[in-house]
Amino acid sequence: MKEKEWNVRILLTEDGDDTAARAALTIDDGTVIRGDGRARRNPSDPAVPEIGDELAASRALADLAERLAVITQRDIASSADFPAQSRSW
Repeated sequence: MKEKEWNVRILLTEDGDDTAARAALTIDDGTVIRGDGRARRNPSDPAVPEIGDELAASRALADLAERLAVITQRDIASSADFPAQSRSW
C-alpha cells in the first residue's frame, strides 16, 4: 500500500467573546468532510483568545471525527455481505 497523507484545514473566526471553527478534510477522491465547533468566553473568565481558539478547534475536530465515523460505518455496511455492528468511537 502506498503512503497517503490527509490534511485538515481549520478556519477560526472571532466575534467578541464568541469563537467559531470549521475543520475541513479533503480526501483522495475530492470529497470534503467538515466539522464545526464553537466556544464562548464566560464574562468572568480572563480574555485569552488562544483558549477560545483551542476549544472551538477541538470541538470542530471532534465533530469532523464523528462525521467521518458515520461515513465509514455507511461504507462498511454497503460493502459487507452482512450488517456491520454499530460502534461508538
